[in-house]
Amino acid sequence: MTEPLLSVKDLRMHFPITEGIVRRRHVGEVKAVDGIDFTVARGETLGLVGESGCGKTTTGRCILRLERPTGGAIVYDGVDIATLSEKDLVKLRQKIQVIFQDPFLSLNPRMKVGQIIAEPMYVHGIEPDAAKRKARVLELLSVCGLNARFADRYPHEMSGGQRQRVGIARALAMNPEFIVCDEPVSALDVSIQAQVINLLEDLREKFGLTYLFIAHDLSVVRHLCQRVAVMYLGRIVELADSDALFDNPQHPYTKALLAAVPVPDPLVEQGRVFRPVQGEVPSPINPPSGCVFHPRCPIAVDSCRVGRPATREVSPGHFVACTQI
Repeated sequence: MTEPLLSVKDLRMHFPITEGIVRRRHVGEVKAVDGIDFTVARGETLGLVGESGCGKTTTGRCILRLERPTGGAIVYDGVDIATLSEKDLVKLRQKIQVIFQDPFLSLNPRMKVGQIIAEPMYVHGIEPDAAKRKARVLELLSVCGLNARFADRYPHEMSGGQRQRVGIARALAMNPEFIVCDEPVSALDVSIQAQVINLLEDLREKFGLTYLFIAHDLSVVRHLCQRVAVMYLGRIVELADSDALFDNPQHPYTKALLAAVPVPDPLVEQGRVFRPVQGEVPSPINPPSGCVFHPRCPIAVDSCRVGRPATREVSPGHFVACTQI
């Protein structure tokens, strides 16, 4: 077994809650990410799924070191990102890039597309020559399926799908190894989603990229990802190969997620019995004791309320955090 490119160990991100104007008092904390573990192999796409507010984006921001984790380790290619200084992070940022969710907000409206793509190359000194930077910009636009004339356009002159392609080109400008894709297609029309997903897959194969693909659309995740991790209220409840997780889900929450996916067949959909999860998602400020899913779980027993379930390997490569399985 080769060492994983990225290894996350007991990652925690707790945001403090304070009150008072003159004298600030710490009154609590939001446990956005509360002790998760996973690895990403080189050249792999790992999907991170779950409903809104479960901690997916916060996990990605910690890996990018846009947030300094409260605890745990984020080991990238043998280096713990969580403890690096700002100076040491500069070199690392050339290897780790991000594609943001909103193509309307992630691009500077005052800069032309060519300038947006060329700026990181100039800032990091990857290509100091202006003529070569311009040629590289045109090359990246072509790779991402855009005409060279888009280099002289402003973001507001482009569609959502075109803007997201610019965001992808900007990430590729750094020649990265690892890209955090933070719901990169959720703001796009369905037809455009398919084009961007296929582009990401082609780029992974062409440049040997590794993705952490954050999403809540399970059909997209199944198409693109080799493995999938399911998050609920700041914790990973199930992690498995994509086919194993979709064909044989083990955790009650994963089963509920997959049951909520509509089937594109009216006859099949009409005959399905859908049983939604009861109750509401608890607050991350005061999460339940023991298993965080136990207040809504149909198979919970008394012991689920006491201790946090350990993550067990129920079959090769299939990990579940549930004592009842």
